[in-house]
Order: sequence, then structure tokens, then C-alpha cells
Amino acid sequence: MVNFEDLRDWIDQAKKIDELAIIEGADIKYEIGAICQLSAKNQGQAILHRKIKGFPPNHGVITNLLSSLKNINLTYGLPTESSIRDTVEAFRKKIPQWTRDAENFHPRVVESGTILENVVEGEAINLNVFPVPLWHELDGGPYIGTADLWITMDPDTGLVNCGNYRAQLHDGKSVGMMATHGHHGRFHRQKYFDRGQPCPAVLVVGQDPLLFANSASPLSVDLSELDFTGAVRGRPLPVIKGRATGLPIPANAEIAIEGFIDPGAMKKEGKFGEWQGYYAGDLTDQPFLRAVTLYYRNDPILTGAPPAKPPYDDAGFWRSVFYSALLYNDIAGNVPGVKGVWRPVVGGGYYMQVISIKQQYGGHATHAGHALAHCTSGAYNGRYTIVVDDDIDPYDLEDVMWAVCTRSLPTDADIIKKPRGSHSDPLWHRTPARAGLDSTNPRAIIYAVKPYEWRQDFAPVNIAGEELRKEVFARWKDNFNGRLKTI
Repeated sequence: MVNFEDLRDWIDQAKKIDELAIIEGADIKYEIGAICQLSAKNQGQAILHRKIKGFPPNHGVITNLLSSLKNINLTYGLPTESSIRDTVEAFRKKIPQWTRDAENFHPRVVESGTILENVVEGEAINLNVFPVPLWHELDGGPYIGTADLWITMDPDTGLVNCGNYRAQLHDGKSVGMMATHGHHGRFHRQKYFDRGQPCPAVLVVGQDPLLFANSASPLSVDLSELDFTGAVRGRPLPVIKGRATGLPIPANAEIAIEGFIDPGAMKKEGKFGEWQGYYAGDLTDQPFLRAVTLYYRNDPILTGAPPAKPPYDDAGFWRSVFYSALLYNDIAGNVPGVKGVWRPVVGGGYYMQVISIKQQYGGHATHAGHALAHCTSGAYNGRYTIVVDDDIDPYDLEDVMWAVCTRSLPTDADIIKKPRGSHSDPLWHRTPARAGLDSTNPRAIIYAVKPYEWRQDFAPVNIAGEELRKEVFARWKDNFNGRLKTI
């Protein structure tokens, strides 16, 4: 059960399970970003920075909110000691239920909230008062929005969307909104632009990890992330109405910037180190939010989740866990004998997807591979789909790659041409002639399974059986000074 109300409640609970570290005196220029990457690489604790150089001592930056499995489970109200497999299975069961229940958990409008402790309007706004890091060494500027949520509304339907799009701090009164093709917030923005109207929007850069995670999740276009969050929490999210836009703003958030995105108004944006592990794109003209109202708590805490080369990517591990559950659910009713689905961190939660099956008929592996590669969650921005037998742990990349090396032949792989890709793919060649075109990329399905026709005659594996390994582990693990951690 989710029993925290805001980011500060979550911090207190993370402390209790030893999943929070506090660092004092770090520099916003690259140092906070590097610390974040090191923690992510080790699936480490959340990092709360205080006494940041050049800023009031009680202003904070928190990163790595979802870098560890314990913190992921804490955020969703799941048992914190669950394994990866257990967490993926829990998500599989709960996500459909949360989706169905969302219509019963619309946000609750309140008149007060901690976000109203400080309200600044118009010319008095100065966004430079917050410790906004330069996350990567080649970034084009500081990015105030990485673990953020952009709140927009569809002018036709009134549906509110919360999306996680990067936001460069341009100056004291404006921030960029880099929302690529296909994202719901960009659809909303364009509808206003087509009418010749400014798009009302709110950028929240200090919310609890559940709101951040849901804003970064590929939920249905007709589902509001605020409603979905209420369903996960089991109670409606309290919101205030923005003074300038009327949009709902989480009442207990740390920092919220309300304003308008004007059609035709652009500022230079980028470069920025993205989740694939590269600086994606060049310096480009992008729309920006013109700040009208600034809300923030006393001693505010800025949330950050800077992407980076996996596994240094702050939210990369969470993305693998949550997106695996979505993918699993997409194919579970169409492919029999599925024993596990995993999107390894090394692929950023997209580029590699693994499915483990208990083979039941000739062509079963082909069925599973193509179903995974073409379903709703698997069709976007993939590269490699790997099918393994049920004796392979899909959540163990070494086990998977052993199967690839010993059970697959390059000549048996299927190549799919022109599925949906991403503009930030480092292999998408950017030229003036291709500007604005949708990107596509080929992908391979690798069959790392025993050939069905003679699977019973396949060479046996030469390790001790699982039960024997468990017995030996239980009896002798204390003789290894804590170095023996897994069977």
C-alpha cells in the first residue's frame, strides 16, 4: 500500500529502509550528475543533496529516486524485499487493475497545500534561485526538468496529461519544452498552436516518485496520469487549480512553474545527454514555457533523473522493470507457455527484449518472437528480441547471452525492416533532406532456444541442479565472508 503523501514522506520512508543517502557540499556543475550516475550504476540509494555550493543550505536536489529495486517497490506500495521477477509479476497483475480503477480516482481539488507556501507572479519570478544542475559535460545548459512532469490539457476533450519531457532552463523566466513526436503533451500543444492560441502548461519539478514514474510511463492516450496515480495510491490526489491556467497542480509538490507556450516563439535548445547513452540531436529551435506564476515550498527540493549511458541512467532500472510488465501483459494472452519477459537495462528498457517460453509446438519460438516485436509495447524503438527456453532466467543477462552463444545461429535470425524507431536513435542519420521525417530502424529476432524437433536430444547442461545448489548455499554461504550471494 502506498502510504506516503508527498516527496518528503517518501524520503522519510526511504531512510527507514536504508535507501537514502545525504550528501552535503556538492557542485551543480557536473558533480551532482556524476554522483547520480555512480549510484545508478550500482542500483544504489536515492541521493539527497544539501548545502549545495552557491545556494541556501536547505535547498535540495534529489536524484536516483527509482535506481534501486527496494525504492521502486516502496514507491508503488509493494513488498520492498521482492525480487525482480516478483516485482514484474506484481506489476503485471496490478497495472490492469489500476487502469480500470483510474476513472474512480479523479484528483480532489483543495484550497490549500504546501505548494502555496511561496507564490511569485510576473516580473518577480526568478527561476535561477533553484540549484539546477549541469548534468552532463556537453549539455547545452542546465536542465531544470529531468524527473519532471508537464501538465497539459486537451482543448477538445478536457483530458489532463502529465508527461516527462526534458526542460532546459533558459533564463530566470523561461524553460524549454522538448517533447518529441508521438507524445501526448506535444499533441495538446499543437492543438492550441493550430488555433493560433498559446498552450497553457505547468512544469512540476519536485513531486513524489510515483507521480514522476507515472508521467514517464507509456499509458493510454485516454488515461490521465493523475487519475492513474490516484488508483495506485488508493485515494484521489489533492490538487490546487493554477491561478493563471486553471490546470490541476499537485498540492504537495515542491516546485511548480505555471505559464504559457506561445505559438511560433522559439529558443535554442540542447544538446543533452539522452537515455541511449549519447548526446542526442543538435542545437535546435524549440518551444518554451513563459513563466507566469511560480509556486514552491519552503526549503524546496528539486527532483532529478538525468539519463545517461546504461546502466549509469538514473531511471533506467525502473524503466526496465515497469516496461517489462507492460510488455508481458501485451503478449500474455496471445502466446502460451510464457515464463518471463525482461527488457534489460543495457538496452535502456527498449533496445533489447527477452522472452522465456516452455516450447509446446513447432514454431512456438517464432510465434513468441514476432508477437513480442510487434505488440503495442514492443513495437517502438526495439533492436533485438531474444527468445530463450524456460530453463534460462530472462532476468539474468549473462544466462541469456549464454543461450544466445550456444543455442542460436546467426543464419536463423529473422530481420524485420522499417518498424517504428526514435529520432534520438544514434544510428538515425540526420541530414537536412530527412529533417522532420519519422525514423525507422531494422530489428532482429534471435532464437536462442533448443531446436524444437530434437530438443529432447540436446546436450544436457553441466551445472549442479537447483535444489542441490540451494542446499549447498544454505549450508556453506557463511564460509565465504559475504561474497556468496546467489545460486
